[in-house]
Amino acid sequence: MSTIVNAGGRLDRLPISSFHRRIMMLIGIGMFFDGFDIYIAATVLGATLHSGFSTMPQNALFVSTTFIGMMIGSFMTGFLGDRFGRRFTYQFNLLLFGGASILAAFAPNMITLIVLRLFIGIGLGAENVVGYSTLTEFVPAKVRGKWLGFMAVFVVSGLPVAALLGTYIIPHFSWRAMFILGGLGAIVVWYMRKSLPESPRWLESVGRKEEAEALMQKIEAEASGGAQLPAPAVPAAVPPSRSLASLWTPPLLGRMVVGCVCLIVINTLLYGFVTWLPTFFVKQGLTIATSFQYSMLMSIGAPIGSAIGALTADRWGRKATISISGTLAILFGCIYPFVHDPVLLPLVGFALTVPIYILVALLFAIYIPELFPTEVRLRASGICNTFGRGATIGTPFLVVWLFSTYGITGVLSLMVGLLFVMVVVVLAFGVESGKRSLEQIEEQEFTNVSFKKA
Repeated sequence: MSTIVNAGGRLDRLPISSFHRRIMMLIGIGMFFDGFDIYIAATVLGATLHSGFSTMPQNALFVSTTFIGMMIGSFMTGFLGDRFGRRFTYQFNLLLFGGASILAAFAPNMITLIVLRLFIGIGLGAENVVGYSTLTEFVPAKVRGKWLGFMAVFVVSGLPVAALLGTYIIPHFSWRAMFILGGLGAIVVWYMRKSLPESPRWLESVGRKEEAEALMQKIEAEASGGAQLPAPAVPAAVPPSRSLASLWTPPLLGRMVVGCVCLIVINTLLYGFVTWLPTFFVKQGLTIATSFQYSMLMSIGAPIGSAIGALTADRWGRKATISISGTLAILFGCIYPFVHDPVLLPLVGFALTVPIYILVALLFAIYIPELFPTEVRLRASGICNTFGRGATIGTPFLVVWLFSTYGITGVLSLMVGLLFVMVVVVLAFGVESGKRSLEQIEEQEFTNVSFKKA
């Protein structure tokens, strides 16, 4: 068998087929349980606080520990994924957070639960990085934004599902049942994912060309159904470096800055506001049942926002969609603290949640993985996620202080300020990656830098 490869050009010419849908489904189901496990904190912490199992400072430590774990997982998976492959990494992290979640259901006290949450967080942080990056390497450029955006819908659907199940399961079976559901789901998906192939782009990038060629021929046969395929794009003439040092020199340095700023902001929004909603409502005097109902209504905006992001990313472009949704989030974030009517409060909250989750789809799923070459994609995405997760380790304690001192107005002021910084950074320094092959993005930017040096 001759070794031809050019995996990127050949993958981008393929028509969407059952192969892509299978990849999407198997990665997406695992990502759903990743989102579910992250978001159960919103319902579980409200219940543990209400029952006396935990205190507000312990809840803050629980959330902070989650971020420490996710920071470790994000950083670790980048090196594992670029060294040992995407397939090994996404199976390892599923097994880790699934097993730790089941153990968490039997935690005798809050300290034990917090320790187990550290290991859950490592698996969650790894899954988020490798899942999006792996799908990025399979889907053709012309529909990449839409498919990755809908992958985010899988993840954020964990929010309303966790809120819905928490509303009805926790009062009857306690918060422990939520960890069992998440853990068992992850273990089942781990078994199902054994049929997922390795990324041909990665195999080619590490010199395993014969394996990449054999896999590409299988993929092409399934996707084409025997029909004639168009000629693939010419391989990039400027192969990017595999060196980690390349991330800290142009053109990747600018992308690293944009990626880190964006993920710091969106992580703070999610885990400094959205995750705390049930706790905020309880502390403001609502019953635990009403708190869950309000949170569930607002959480419906998560999959809706992610779906909007998926449908607009290719049409409007990455930078425009990020800027518009960030501006809308600023607008509703300024309005929210002044709404006290019991009918308007969840509605305005819903309007705020939608643009936040448009940003979730664009930043986590689409934009950040596109910015970096295959050779360093997981490490670069992992480092950006590490900064994002790491910056939010102290967020729970800051949120507790802001809420205790200034109420919800203080919390939203922080969020609005961060959103403003993010929009400015993306407009000033971001690159447009919409509808361009991953190889085109790499080659053009490296060529531009070489031209400037010349």
